[in-house]
Amino acid sequence: MTNRLNAEASGGKRAANPLAQGWYADPEARIFEGNYWIYPTFSAPYEQQTFLDAFWSEDLSAWHKAERILDVERIPWAEKALWAPSPIEVGGRYYLYFCANDIQSDEELGGIGVAVADRPEGPFADALGHPLIDRFVHGAQPIDPHVFLDGDGRAYLYYGGWGHCNVVKLNADMVSVGSFDDGEVFKSITPEGYVEGPCMFKRSGEYYFMWAEGGWGGPDYSVAYARSRSPLGPFERIGKILEQDPQVATGAGHHGVFVPNREDGDWRIVYHRRPLGESDRNHRVLCMDEMAFDDETGNILPVKMT
Repeated sequence: MTNRLNAEASGGKRAANPLAQGWYADPEARIFEGNYWIYPTFSAPYEQQTFLDAFWSEDLSAWHKAERILDVERIPWAEKALWAPSPIEVGGRYYLYFCANDIQSDEELGGIGVAVADRPEGPFADALGHPLIDRFVHGAQPIDPHVFLDGDGRAYLYYGGWGHCNVVKLNADMVSVGSFDDGEVFKSITPEGYVEGPCMFKRSGEYYFMWAEGGWGGPDYSVAYARSRSPLGPFERIGKILEQDPQVATGAGHHGVFVPNREDGDWRIVYHRRPLGESDRNHRVLCMDEMAFDDETGNILPVKMT
């Protein structure tokens, strides 16, 4: 791997979870330049969440850390609660969507921002000087962005907390929001049971929309999903595919998916969970397990935590 990375080996070959040392959460999974990348939240009290690290691997076994790919010193409007990063590559540039400040009303400064870099490891710098989305629409707190690039080149940003999810269409510049064909800018697509942490991928012509349910600080955090023929839904909840296992870990949720190049490739779900015996809500670790589909229905099979 290039020496442009400030990379630190994260335990060498690892046969078991967690993937990396330290407390991390809310991972996004991507494949950039032939390598596997995980972009998580640094799991700590909000005032300490002032930077983002990333992890990369050539083989899904040996993971390495790229340190401080983004921090609040490069975001003029951010102070704390920097979390839930979601990157995408377009035209040779990397766009990283994130949220900061955990705003509770439209009167506060914060929300979802976008940073840009020339490499997947950054360093990323704020692209706008202000948030991309800085207000509550359809009841959705502007947090937990997830960017999805469809096969036709259209880019969508899914986001939302407080039990509401919206989707917006990103313009070609990737740093501004456009409108849909009907003139609407923010579309509410909230499925039953949605809490936060949206995730989208496409398989066999269908859109699989996933999200987190339950409370992130408790043991019942989990992942559910829906399917649709459109990236805009409607999304009718099918059921949970990842939840706590009293023999392994609790609080399993807010995830990303490695989408293979081939339909019959190996799918992986990357998520955070809380080790048994840990009661601090910020004590979360990065984990990865196999994700499989029913051959007949195409539904996602329940994930077995390892």
